Amino acid sequence: MKKGRNIEKILSDIVSVKIQGAENIAKAGIKAFLLEPTKKSAKEILKTRPTEPLMQNAIKILLKSKRPSLTAKKFLKDLKKSHEKIAKYGAKLIKNDMNVYTHCHSSTVIDILKYAKKKQKKKFVVYTTEVEPLLQGRASAKDLAKANIKIIVAPDLAAEQSLEKCDIFLFGADAFTKTKLANKIGTNMLVQLAKFHKIPRYSCGVSLKFGKKIEIEKRSSREVWDDRDEKIDVINPAFDKTKLKLLSGIVSEFGVLSPKQFVRKAKLKKI
Repeated sequence: MKKGRNIEKILSDIVSVKIQGAENIAKAGIKAFLLEPTKKSAKEILKTRPTEPLMQNAIKILLKSKRPSLTAKKFLKDLKKSHEKIAKYGAKLIKNDMNVYTHCHSSTVIDILKYAKKKQKKKFVVYTTEVEPLLQGRASAKDLAKANIKIIVAPDLAAEQSLEKCDIFLFGADAFTKTKLANKIGTNMLVQLAKFHKIPRYSCGVSLKFGKKIEIEKRSSREVWDDRDEKIDVINPAFDKTKLKLLSGIVSEFGVLSPKQFVRKAKLKKI
């Protein structure tokens, strides 16, 4: 009984976005599956976030395994190694006295910035927006402030004013395909603004987020406006799509590559 409640709690936290970031969601999904390693539980876990290919891929791997606990341990160990590589590769893009722009709450980007600060002793300032309606930008700000990194937070509609001050734009990814990526709503607009202002643009994430298609999650309208009027419709898309050709590069465990180079390598990596 307790095991069932634990699974329900994990799934509820994923759905409500108490657990944020593609890698944290994948880890939570794995934890839930190991509590009840069945096709039925896998189906329930996958339903929580159909837009997260990292979790989708992780659960598919565990379903195929005869020893899911050992497979999960290896998967998480490999994921950690990949994450560490990305932090090192990404930190090389940051130079002293840079202004760095980021968007939403990417654990990958946060680790890149922390590595640049702690290991490489670089001085830089980070700009971000609040990221309505759930204010994930504030979560990023708190994480970076704890790491003694100076961060400036602005309202979402002041994004361009902040971006203009920056030398580089680093952001995460929830999913990659051969032509596009999915990330928090606003990413596509910010990438196009950065391109217009000639600011380098890098998406950061592991290759296990690569898949054939991208689903865009539409979340509850009550997150935006908890009020009701029959003449008012409220929409709440959680992600948008950005064309890979708009990027300067992709930072993954393969290094800092052009989108085409990344796609070639991601396709070859067996799941």
